[in-house]
Amino acid sequence: MAKLFIEDLQVQGKRVIMRCDFNVPLKDGHVDSDKRLRESLPSIRYLISKGARLVLMSHLGRPKGVTESLRMAPVAKALSDLLGIPVKSLPDCIGPEIEAAVAALKDGEVLLLENLRFHPEEEKNDPAFAGQLAKLADIYVNDAFGTAHRAHGSTEGITRYLKLNAAGYLMKKELDFLGGALDQPKRPFVSIIGGSKISGKIDVIEALLPKVDKLLIGGGMAYTFLKSQGEEIGKSLCEADKVGMAADLLKRAQGKIQLPIDYKVTSSLDFKALKLGSPLQTVKRGALPADMESVDVGPETVKLYSQIIKDAKTVVWNGPMGVFEIEESAAGTFGVAQALAEATATGTITIIGGGDSASAIEKAGLESKVSHVSTGGGASLEFLEGKTLPGVAALTEK
Repeated sequence: MAKLFIEDLQVQGKRVIMRCDFNVPLKDGHVDSDKRLRESLPSIRYLISKGARLVLMSHLGRPKGVTESLRMAPVAKALSDLLGIPVKSLPDCIGPEIEAAVAALKDGEVLLLENLRFHPEEEKNDPAFAGQLAKLADIYVNDAFGTAHRAHGSTEGITRYLKLNAAGYLMKKELDFLGGALDQPKRPFVSIIGGSKISGKIDVIEALLPKVDKLLIGGGMAYTFLKSQGEEIGKSLCEADKVGMAADLLKRAQGKIQLPIDYKVTSSLDFKALKLGSPLQTVKRGALPADMESVDVGPETVKLYSQIIKDAKTVVWNGPMGVFEIEESAAGTFGVAQALAEATATGTITIIGGGDSASAIEKAGLESKVSHVSTGGGASLEFLEGKTLPGVAALTEK
């Protein structure tokens, strides 16, 4: 990694401010899932062990100004329990009172600032706000890959005021896995792209096509591709204005793109109620009834995709194969997840690109059976698209 890394720093007695992703679910004033907190522990523990005076910061939810239900105090409590040392929660993230609290920190002690987004200046990347955050530290560490695609005060603005801006363990892990897959993949390199709309994934498909050996398509977006080949797709999801683009992609792909060969269909789908209008039927490609809609890939597609996955040496997955939120139409997504777990066991590098794919692999109970599950949905997607992530670009070169 070309960026300054946490282990390159001399932090003894220094004030280190670290951007974390503590955007966790809260329930009855307590942290409901501490997964994101646990992801940050390696960086926190390392800095404490080296005698840093540690200031942690994060956003939580989407507050409109100060919102009592989105205060960071429950996060500080959960962190204290995980670390086995006190983590003091502060009433704000900038200002004289906060500066005084940070100045009183001793080596190896930890503070947590209040929710950054209580100040609208955070998302606006206001220079004065970023400057006030920088006043709290000698060194900056970014361990929040999930927000690295946003140029905010705590991810990009702050780095303009500090000389040393380094990546934490989680940030490095993300960049090593995703960057390694894109720059020097072990081949065959396979990507699985799903989700509802081709418009949301067009940039990632364009970026991956020259790099992959095979691109497996699933989810609602598959039907725009199938429509472009003149196939009957019934009432299935289709972006009419993207049919021409889909045809062009298939032409340019020269056989790299693999579309589903069978589907699970129903008379209607009520997504809000998570209910299917009729029991699922399996139909072969090209035989989809005009009054039915597809909600998942079929068993033959799962078999085909699974074999391609198992023959691969690197696999990147972004987007489900169908409506995995409903048990009956989750078989395609879970089948792909199972194939990824089995491939990982035989040495394939398997990377799950955040968002719905991360939820799906967790729901399938296979999260620990793949090489890497990205913590950033939007960030991992933009990284796969080849875009520069402001939060990464802002870090100091080694």
